[in-house]
Amino acid sequence: MRKEELDYVLVPLGLAVMVGYHAWLLLRVRRRPTTTVIGVNAINRRIWVRHIMEDSSGKHAVLAVQTIRNNIMASTLLASTAITLSSIIAVLMSSGGCDGVGLLPDAPLVVGAAGETALSVKFFAILVCFLIAFLLNVQSIRYYSHTSTLVNVPVRLHGRRRGLAVDYVTAALNRGSYFWSLGARAFYFSCPIFLWLFGPIPMFTACATMVGALYFLDVCDDWEEEDDDGHHQSSNGSEETSGEAKV
Repeated sequence: MRKEELDYVLVPLGLAVMVGYHAWLLLRVRRRPTTTVIGVNAINRRIWVRHIMEDSSGKHAVLAVQTIRNNIMASTLLASTAITLSSIIAVLMSSGGCDGVGLLPDAPLVVGAAGETALSVKFFAILVCFLIAFLLNVQSIRYYSHTSTLVNVPVRLHGRRRGLAVDYVTAALNRGSYFWSLGARAFYFSCPIFLWLFGPIPMFTACATMVGALYFLDVCDDWEEEDDDGHHQSSNGSEETSGEAKV
């Protein structure tokens, strides 16, 4: 097998590992949300929104705004970083800086395609990751901005629509958090793509290592709910959990 043919085997295999893991994670979040960090955080955000909106004194209004503002600042930081890196890569591509001259001289350690066309494809893949991260974080800021106003509307003013109002605000807040998480995942994807500059072997190794690390960060098996008798309930037996799964 020629060295260039490694790109056609290891690169799709590494991407399949990353995509397959996130497909499994999505399925687990939908079916067993209390066993994932994403699901547990979504459940707690629902409780937090209900607590803020049902507080008749309004003393938690400032806390709610400050909390959401911190989330907006985090999304803004990632969006700014993503668009800055995208601009740098676009300048390199347009100025011919990705022709391999001076970047990877003779590429003695690169096992795989290292020509001008291959480098252009690799830089373009990195650019796509950062642009997607930018767009996802912009959407996160959009939902957080809506939530900062909606969460301070007293639930008693909605009359018979109290439950719907809490569900609507919870959905807006959770969507903002989901878009932020997806934007962060786009940054994660950019790391193996960046290592692809040094060959498909480092890229595939990074994909496998990142999936292993993300598993321990995403799975939360010790979150269990107990009823009044001290018995554990299943992850689908909670009213909050089942309601969150529909968001």
